[in-house]
Amino acid sequence: MVHLVYTSISASVLLLSVSVPISAAPQATSQNGQMATLVRRRQGLHTDEEWGKWAKNQRDYLLAKYDQGNPYEKRSSGTNLITNQNADSSYFGSLAIGTPPKPYYVILDTGSADLWVAGDRCDQGCESVERYKSTESSTFKNGTTSFKIQYGSGAAVGSLGTDIVQMAGFAVKNQVFAVCNEVSENLLTNPVSGLMGLAFRAIASSKAMPFWQTLVMSGAWDQPLMAFHLTRFVDAQNIQNEEPGGSFSMGFTNSSLYTGDIDYVDLATPQGSYWLASIHHISVNGNIINFPASRTSYAAIDTGTTLIGGPSAIIDQIFAQIPGSTPGKGDMETYYTYPCNTTVNITMSFGGKQSWSISPSDFQLTRLSKNQCLGAFFKLDSQGSAPSWIVGDTFLKNVYSVFRYSPPSIGFARLSDFALAENGSNSPTPTPTLGPVTTVSASIMPDRGGSKHSSNGSHTIKHHHRELLSQATVIAVPIFVLSAMSFLTNFLL
Repeated sequence: MVHLVYTSISASVLLLSVSVPISAAPQATSQNGQMATLVRRRQGLHTDEEWGKWAKNQRDYLLAKYDQGNPYEKRSSGTNLITNQNADSSYFGSLAIGTPPKPYYVILDTGSADLWVAGDRCDQGCESVERYKSTESSTFKNGTTSFKIQYGSGAAVGSLGTDIVQMAGFAVKNQVFAVCNEVSENLLTNPVSGLMGLAFRAIASSKAMPFWQTLVMSGAWDQPLMAFHLTRFVDAQNIQNEEPGGSFSMGFTNSSLYTGDIDYVDLATPQGSYWLASIHHISVNGNIINFPASRTSYAAIDTGTTLIGGPSAIIDQIFAQIPGSTPGKGDMETYYTYPCNTTVNITMSFGGKQSWSISPSDFQLTRLSKNQCLGAFFKLDSQGSAPSWIVGDTFLKNVYSVFRYSPPSIGFARLSDFALAENGSNSPTPTPTLGPVTTVSASIMPDRGGSKHSSNGSHTIKHHHRELLSQATVIAVPIFVLSAMSFLTNFLL
């Protein structure tokens, strides 16, 4: 499950109230802090055939996902505690929708820009998850625009509507999102009900302004950035289906989770679409593979992806540095296996001041047999305007990652001892509670003919800022919050 804890931190003063009972049911509190945690779930795959199907789905999912074509006086910050799902296979947080607010768990995905949840009429692929009931919200407004987003051989299909959406101490009125009545099998795993895209509006299938972008452009955050800390359980013992997954911070960076400076690099494309960084080089067991200064080095930094995909030629070069590695077959044909007794040390550089190491435990996706393991890098030959590389949680578990809106950039920092101590720590997972929020208004439903803003994001920040401010209101309302007792106990110690 996901933990959301809202905390306001100023001059080393922590203001929060804790809901002591840890249960799955939402609970009301008077918290005015803003922090959210993530939960991770144990991987339930065992046979080579199961791993092959999973690996193929990962590849097909990314091919479809990246082939879509396409100031207030008082500001604040907040954190959403995350759940680690299936031994680092995915990380989800939670939000609340409607009046009264009702909580839902969603994948937090910097590789897409749409918000969608399963609706109460969804009878395919949604049977085991919590579904949004529009008739139970007094603030829901139904739209007439259909919605479809493709994922591999399946899709999420429904229609757009608006409602108040809340997360980490913030709420957006009239947020456009999709209520889906058809979802491909295995896309949603209980308790996850949908997905929140954290990339830019330019790539939104709905053409709607993303939740995070409305907040940052309205000046609601202390700083124009988001940050992630993701836990590692892939090499832990006695793993549960759901584990504490780290945290997602909105409007600030949590200095307790990293050490040293945050090393920022400019976005590879300034207009904003995906969160793109240029890979400078990759080192494999001390052997450096340099990248050309071109689009072929562009990498989408994607919290919604488990592994790392890249061009066939470079993936071949990487595994050529690993003795005994062998191309996979069948469903795993775009992957490589390698001897499990081989320690693989990989670092990635994005042209900043530092290179970033990937733990050998993260490179070793799984053990297929006593001697053969499956690597976490795979071949992904992108088409059209899609980025050449997709860099997912295999990398992001090893750094504190920051997604900065202005100036547009991505930053990485080394994890602190406090953050590293969360790896493999079987603490209680977070549960929903309620607290106060700051609310802003979103833009209206997108035109049937398309977005009012150009697809390449060419409108200036100043223009968007004026547009949102002209509509914005600030009110105090209840918001969905997740409190993680173990996280707070460790933090306060």
